[in-house]
Amino acid sequence: MDLGLSEEQEMLKRSARDVLQHECPKTLVKQLDESEEGYSPELWRKMAELGWLGLLFPEEYGGSGGSFVDLTVLLEEMGYNILPGPFFSTVILGGLPLLSAGSEEQKEDLLPKVAGGEKILTMALTEPSVSYEASAVKTTAIAANDGYVINGTKLFVPDANVADTILCVARTKEAADPEDGITIFLVDADSPGVEVTLLKTLARDKQCEVIFNNVSVPGENILGDLDRGWPVVQEMLQKATVAKCAEMVGGAQAALEMAVSYAKERVQFNRPIGSFQAIQHYCANMVSDVDGSRFVTYKAAWKVSEGLPAAMDVAVAKAWTSGAYGRVTLTAHQIFGAIGFTMDHDLHLYYRRAKASEMMFGDGAYHRAIVARELGL
Repeated sequence: MDLGLSEEQEMLKRSARDVLQHECPKTLVKQLDESEEGYSPELWRKMAELGWLGLLFPEEYGGSGGSFVDLTVLLEEMGYNILPGPFFSTVILGGLPLLSAGSEEQKEDLLPKVAGGEKILTMALTEPSVSYEASAVKTTAIAANDGYVINGTKLFVPDANVADTILCVARTKEAADPEDGITIFLVDADSPGVEVTLLKTLARDKQCEVIFNNVSVPGENILGDLDRGWPVVQEMLQKATVAKCAEMVGGAQAALEMAVSYAKERVQFNRPIGSFQAIQHYCANMVSDVDGSRFVTYKAAWKVSEGLPAAMDVAVAKAWTSGAYGRVTLTAHQIFGAIGFTMDHDLHLYYRRAKASEMMFGDGAYHRAIVARELGL
């Protein structure tokens, strides 16, 4: 296992940072946080032109055939620069399941449009219980004529307010095993009966409630096999968890750099505050958290990319990185003092996202339980 970046990955990292710092300054991030759409169409087109939206897709679908580690590198830079918008929901939650389980017709139709920036996707998975277990899927899809009728409520669906297609996870059969009888449907977001409500969240990210009220979907819109959609969801969850960790690593790195720079410049008692042992220890702890998070995240990403068993590695990465991102941003606030808590400062952007990311795809307790299970406890 080589955790060093290749020459191509280093180039991707540098170019992504340059583009995002130029095209997505914090002033734009704050504007998009307060907007209804939450993303810039101009920047979205730029990302498509750069090949970011199709990074993981094969060339025949308009992509560049990159690896999951390549995507991890890009996501770390997106976290570092706090990129708002539906990249995560479109590529990770929508594109990867489509690539993995879609029919050839579905892939030929949708993936080039995703890679070209023409289609925004998302997945409607979680419900009012906010659980990532199969037993929590209560939304139903009942066979009718040549298709299905979907009824149910999904919560915290990212970017559904701007999505063109929603991958809806629904129950098509009751069975003793809750993982049996789950099917994924490709639903046009403009379909009659689809009601999307934007929620107010701490991170200002665009989480939505999506109500499906007698929504008719043709049978050919099933993604994968009828009643056998849960393995596709599990694969997506594993990749999405690592992808979220990559974003958190980037955000933690940015908060660390901001705090260290401030500690060198801020003078109290006729000396920089970074010369005090307490601040030095704060910064040392932050470095340990960031570097540890990067190691476990890239280890998990490498295993996922290679198709190796990665359940424990992914759970370790999420359990550790969720806590580390929170600790780093909170410590940075302590170093900055009052100024770091003002809305004019950039640090709060990272702190709010750290709190939101902690809960996404399972919190630390959820993933520590997975680690214990993998240990046979």
